[in-house]
Amino acid sequence: MNKNQVAGAAKDVAGKIERKTGELIGNDKMQVKGAAKQVEGKLQKAAGKAQHDAKHADKG
Repeated sequence: MNKNQVAGAAKDVAGKIERKTGELIGNDKMQVKGAAKQVEGKLQKAAGKAQHDAKHADKG
């Protein structure tokens, strides 16, 4: 696991918390912001996985 995977997972979790909090308090802006953060985190985690896989594919 590399830094992008870890950071992406952290953003995903933070976004989920923010989105759920927005749902609980009825704040649409917070929900959207949290959902966007989740997507950003998932993309960053996927990019990190691709980097990791590419680096380790050469080894065999």
